[in-house]
Amino acid sequence: MVPAPFVPATFEDFCLVMDVLVDEVWAEIAPRCRRPGPAPVCSDPELVTMTLVGECCGWDEETVFVSRWAEYRTLFPHQPERSRLNRRRRLLQGAINELRRRLLSRLDLAQERHCVLDSLPVPVIAWHLVPDGQRAYWASYEARVGYVASKKQWLFGDKLYLLVTQAGVILDFVLVPANVPELQAGVELLEEHTDLLPLGDKAFVSAPARQRLWDENRIGLLTLPRQNQRPQPPAAVRRLVNRVRQVIETVNGQLAAQFKIETNHARSFWGLTARLYTKLTAHVACLFINRQAGVPDVLQIKRLAFPQPN
Repeated sequence: MVPAPFVPATFEDFCLVMDVLVDEVWAEIAPRCRRPGPAPVCSDPELVTMTLVGECCGWDEETVFVSRWAEYRTLFPHQPERSRLNRRRRLLQGAINELRRRLLSRLDLAQERHCVLDSLPVPVIAWHLVPDGQRAYWASYEARVGYVASKKQWLFGDKLYLLVTQAGVILDFVLVPANVPELQAGVELLEEHTDLLPLGDKAFVSAPARQRLWDENRIGLLTLPRQNQRPQPPAAVRRLVNRVRQVIETVNGQLAAQFKIETNHARSFWGLTARLYTKLTAHVACLFINRQAGVPDVLQIKRLAFPQPN
């Protein structure tokens, strides 16, 4: 492990830190990634490091990814061609998600009980292409038409529900069809956890759901009442809740602007899930590196801190 504090000053430094981090954790995952045949020239940890750094840089299109990494063969001399990269990333998506989980277990900021629950739209095809033949394929993987109230827009695809700590660490997530009610999806995500105090928006106002989560999982779901409900909390409480919810707005902004999670370039469902796992793992890895580098608050900046390539 690169000792803290270590602040990557260049893009090459950032790649080195990410490579060391992935290599160390991968030693615990490698036994689950064995497959027949000779070992690839570009090892699994090297390929995962390249994909994580690529997502941090916004290289989410494979053609861009391959062309940009070709400029850094001194860092990674053995680089797979585009189709092989796509195939191997799909095969490694479970291991990439396990890498995310193991990084979370080592991150002290992930141990908080207070967290925020929210969602992001993940359209699988552009709205004007919904009547096209692609719809049948994606519909076979439960992509559906849904409405995003916060953006006042319709989409065809899925929604990604996130459980985020007050320090901006994504604890868990679930991908559901876009037409699934928010309360149902949120409860499904929370049922996998215990001893949490999540804050949800008005879509999660439900006394029966709140009681069941508390009785079965010791989860105290906190929501502000709707305007037509009584009693209403004081204005100071509402301001405090709104400040806390800014955490997930910042994380959503990072995922949308930096990791382009709302733009799908995958042509298959498994390509989509592989990209989502990679983006969310890259987010956790950046927070881990920031923490190791001594950044006092991972949310002081809207964009996760790492040096940009030339």
